[in-house]
Amino acid sequence: MDTHEGEYRARGNWNEVKGKMKMAYGDLTDDDLTYEEGQEDKWLGKLQQKIGKTSSEIKDWLRSL
Repeated sequence: MDTHEGEYRARGNWNEVKGKMKMAYGDLTDDDLTYEEGQEDKWLGKLQQKIGKTSSEIKDWLRSL
């Protein structure tokens, strides 16, 4: 895992991050924000389609939340 659900869960604030993501992009669903172990590329691809950003931009954005 890079910088996403696993790291945020470890810090105990994944729900807070998901809330911020939903506020920034109202069309994101809980399903969109569910990360499955070992499926980073698939997860980032889903987010790319929904919000129109590159995986690098998404990773940077997640780090900033």
